[in-house]
Amino acid sequence: MADTMQFDLVSPERRLASVQAREVRIPGADGDLTAMPDHSPLITTLRPGILTVVTAEGMNDYAVIGGFAEISAAGASVLAERAMPKAEVKASDMDALIADATAEVAEAPAEGKDAANKLVADLQALKAALGL
Repeated sequence: MADTMQFDLVSPERRLASVQAREVRIPGADGDLTAMPDHSPLITTLRPGILTVVTAEGMNDYAVIGGFAEISAAGASVLAERAMPKAEVKASDMDALIADATAEVAEAPAEGKDAANKLVADLQALKAALGL
């Protein structure tokens, strides 16, 4: 069994990480998961949360909002709708995202209200987890 795997984190704006990782903690839409070398193949959607990459040099945290993760035995790739290093996230960024999501709740059809409310709750939880 290998000790590390290739990990790539990409957002529309930039590539945030391309490293050999020991593990990657991913905020999946169906629950948090940890990808490690030799992981079974899996594709999942992301919910707003903190993605943690553990390398030989230490840990790096990223705030991710939406997107997909593809995991295989050889590595993991995350294509995030929005992502940034935890240290770069500002309270004003999170407030704007929460305000947009809250406005979408008001406009959501009845069958979409639960998903829209969950997005607001996930964004508020991410803001709290970031300490903002």
